Amino acid sequence: MLTGEFKYSLDEKGRLNIPQRVRQSITGNIMIITRGIDKCIWLFPPGEWSSISKNLIDSSSMFLEKTRLIQRRILAPAQEIEMDKSGRISIPQTLREYAGLKKDCIILGMLKYVEIWDEEMYAGYWDENETKFQDAAEKLGDKITFKAE
Repeated sequence: MLTGEFKYSLDEKGRLNIPQRVRQSITGNIMIITRGIDKCIWLFPPGEWSSISKNLIDSSSMFLEKTRLIQRRILAPAQEIEMDKSGRISIPQTLREYAGLKKDCIILGMLKYVEIWDEEMYAGYWDENETKFQDAAEKLGDKITFKAE
């Protein structure tokens, strides 16, 4: 299962170690990396990326401004990257700059993809969004129930 929260550091060449637990959930050593939403980087297994990118293209029109924005933000910067034998990926400079990756990073397994955050940006994200999270959790509580066995 592609889940977990991990802290790793970028090396001087812009490489980041992908946690063993995450690597075990990925078939092969090729991943697709792109800009995420919320100033993070998204990392997808090729099959998942193929499905998402096809869905984005098939459900949008290049003649609509809002879909062009999404395509330019998510599809255009996408690149195929290879994990080396040590389990490291090299994050392109443009994506490091976009996400503000400096040194310490948070890697989040999100079931079907991975998010990579600068540690300080991630802490700031939660500082700004904790109240929204509490509200969302409260609304979700109306829809989800847990049954004791």
